[in-house]
Amino acid sequence: MDTTIVIKNATILLENREEINGSILLKDGKINTIYTEKNQLGNVLENARIIDATNLTAIPGFIDSHIHGANGADTMDATEEALDGMASILPKEGTTSFLATTITQAPEQIDKALENVAIYKNKPGHAELIGVHLEGPFVEKTKAGAQPLKYIVEPDVDQFMKWQDISGNTIRTITMAPEHDVDGTFIRTLNEQGVTVSAGHTDVGFEGMKKAVAQGVTQLTHLCNAMNGIHHRDIGAVGAAFQLEALQAELIADGIHVAPEMMQLIYNNVGCDRLILITDAMRAKGLPAGDYELGGQPVKVNEDRAVLEDGTLAGSILKMDDAARRMLGLDGVDLHDVVNMASINPAKQIGVYDKKGSITTGKDADILLVDDDLNIKYTICRGEIAMEVE
Repeated sequence: MDTTIVIKNATILLENREEINGSILLKDGKINTIYTEKNQLGNVLENARIIDATNLTAIPGFIDSHIHGANGADTMDATEEALDGMASILPKEGTTSFLATTITQAPEQIDKALENVAIYKNKPGHAELIGVHLEGPFVEKTKAGAQPLKYIVEPDVDQFMKWQDISGNTIRTITMAPEHDVDGTFIRTLNEQGVTVSAGHTDVGFEGMKKAVAQGVTQLTHLCNAMNGIHHRDIGAVGAAFQLEALQAELIADGIHVAPEMMQLIYNNVGCDRLILITDAMRAKGLPAGDYELGGQPVKVNEDRAVLEDGTLAGSILKMDDAARRMLGLDGVDLHDVVNMASINPAKQIGVYDKKGSITTGKDADILLVDDDLNIKYTICRGEIAMEVE
């Protein structure tokens, strides 16, 4: 295990869009020191693994706050091997931490998945599991998408509290349909407990979204998907993302869930400070095309998408670095903006910005070294080299 690493000669993207040329000392899993002068390194180099980052840029690791599975594994498998399988492959795409995401299912199946997360131990050199995104089962049936209809239920505070307890208090985000919480009790209770309440799989209109935001909804799940789009008499949930500054919005930037032209429109109106890049990936990510499953439903996967038997999109096979490059290709987007959307915003929204999301002394050493085309050359997870391109 590498306990001391020095990244030399890098362009370093710091907080607040600051950019410097320098070196970074990583020690005991943390960002120990950031140097701007070569002669400051002194004796540090003697017992350290040296990475020469000439012509590379150091950016914070990506945080995928909505991912069901990858590498043949799924959160709902409820096994240590499944979570290991996900965590081991994610550094290849620049993801250094993630929220294991559930799907609408029988309560006992969700119980097992959450119990598994509660006892899971993160492994060195893997992406870090930092909590749970509970997607469903409190959603709207007409906007179910790939959420199994038979298990959708009304919001239930007691049921959520039971799940939060089972999870070891690791549920950080929940996707729900706010129109089913008529008096706002469910939303307010979770918001008061520090859980991010995200409106998704919802039929809510713009006025309903304004009410939900007042009650404590602070996010939209996979913007444009499984929600009402913009109409000239009701701008819907998508319009709410444009108009309501209190809302963050997840985006699946694969060019399939949302057309490239719509991605540009979203960026122009929402901006890099309120967008969160996610993959919403399922177990087929990183594997060949073929037949898979999601939430107990058969899924057909080809070279670029995953669909149910009726053609409904069933999560994605998107990789975070591909999402980041696609956003970087939009007009007006630079690397700092990508870092906002893929690292800073999710860290703040999940409540881990004190530890992750930026290259800052004292934070976890989750760092990517990338070239000018955002190709990842090194992924460092908590001070361990998890991936390097020879």
